[in-house]
Amino acid sequence: MPLQMTGAPSDPDLIRLPWDIPLEEWPEHYLVALPRGISRHVVRFARLGGRVYAIKEICERYAKREYKLLWDLTRLDTPAVEPVAVVTGRTGLDGEPLDSALVTRHLQFSLPYRAVLCGKLRPETLTRLLDALAVLLVRLHLTGLYWGDCSLSNTLFRRDAGAFAAYLVDAETGELHPMISEGQRHHDIEVAHINIYGELLDLEAGGLLHSSIDPMVFAEQIVERYHRLWNELNSDEIIEEVDWHIVDQRIRRLNTLGFDVAEMMVRRKAGTGRLIVRPKVVDAGHHQRRLLRLTGLDAEENQARRLLNDLDSFRISNDLTHEDEAIVAHRWLAEVFRPVVTAIPAALRGKLEQAELFHEVLDHRWYMSESAKKDVGLTTAVASYIKNVLVHKPDEKALISDLEETLY
Repeated sequence: MPLQMTGAPSDPDLIRLPWDIPLEEWPEHYLVALPRGISRHVVRFARLGGRVYAIKEICERYAKREYKLLWDLTRLDTPAVEPVAVVTGRTGLDGEPLDSALVTRHLQFSLPYRAVLCGKLRPETLTRLLDALAVLLVRLHLTGLYWGDCSLSNTLFRRDAGAFAAYLVDAETGELHPMISEGQRHHDIEVAHINIYGELLDLEAGGLLHSSIDPMVFAEQIVERYHRLWNELNSDEIIEEVDWHIVDQRIRRLNTLGFDVAEMMVRRKAGTGRLIVRPKVVDAGHHQRRLLRLTGLDAEENQARRLLNDLDSFRISNDLTHEDEAIVAHRWLAEVFRPVVTAIPAALRGKLEQAELFHEVLDHRWYMSESAKKDVGLTTAVASYIKNVLVHKPDEKALISDLEETLY
């Protein structure tokens, strides 16, 4: 069987990679050193034409299956890595067949959970990771996906305005259905609980866990967080006909969790004068969509919320409350956001995403103003942030040459 690449590769040089060599033995000049999670398969990163690709060696059947599933998840706008191609028909230099390869696009600014660690994993960092994973699992279940192997290791994390956003990176065991069954949903939660407990025990054995963290207690938190979010999104609420402010409160709670409401299903309960209200939740990203619609900026949910808060403050401080929202957003981009981004020296722009960088500048301005007992202004805050904070941050976009040796 001849070598075959199936998919939508954006770079023709992908086919020229040394597919006749086992991935584990690829020459270093083809590879870039990026932090990897724990995987049962060989995974390497290759850089071509300014893009970085993750390549996983896996048997043909599972490579094709995972590619199709990742493609379906991308189509459904679900947080997951983007599939690029499947390479089959690989033969070694000795004529022996080699496993197929799944090629995905590397998610910029993303890190496996071990790379998030700075020394020992602290409780507050772990809590944010578990919150992000719970949101991801709920989103997948709302989409109809049974993951089958939910864990920290099978997830990538991106910083999101002080929190994290989680992305599925390994869908080898996943199944997509029109609607997930209760049995599948509960099994996914049980698997997540067991996997996370094992991962935390592994960190504890390696001295990478803060002494205040009990692996069992924190592993149980993923279950609690998941159920709390799932119930908020799916439970019926009985209200009196006159209490419509409760409906509004429910929608606001969902928006705060990052979920939008497409419509409300309202029905009268037999024999009573009360109504049962159930919001139909279609997707997460309420603030993301508003920010994208107004400004064209594509950010994570918490980042979008923070930027929109600053936009709303700009509207109020400039007495633009009666102005069209789109016009205000255009002015905010030109007068606030872009000047901050362009003030960053070119050599430092790979440190953080633009939205995360802007969020950190706003935080820095707040702390400086608190200390000075007055508003120091954005220009002063940006200069101080660059000098005292940004220059000391690791470059999350750049290629990290020695991180693997440090972590593994």
